Amino acid sequence: MLTIKDTVISMLKDMPENATLEDIMESLYVKQKILKGQKQLESGQFYTHEEAKELLKEWQK
Repeated sequence: MLTIKDTVISMLKDMPENATLEDIMESLYVKQKILKGQKQLESGQFYTHEEAKELLKEWQK
């Protein structure tokens, strides 16, 4: 299993040579959100499609 450090190093190696600091920060932010979402799925912290539709109906009132 890759560590976070290994994942970041791999991401940096895959980026173009002219990547800006903003590009790197955006990639890290997106990766962080993806990992957070995966952890939430694994722990059951999510809404089903039907639950989300019901919440949206309530918010639109």
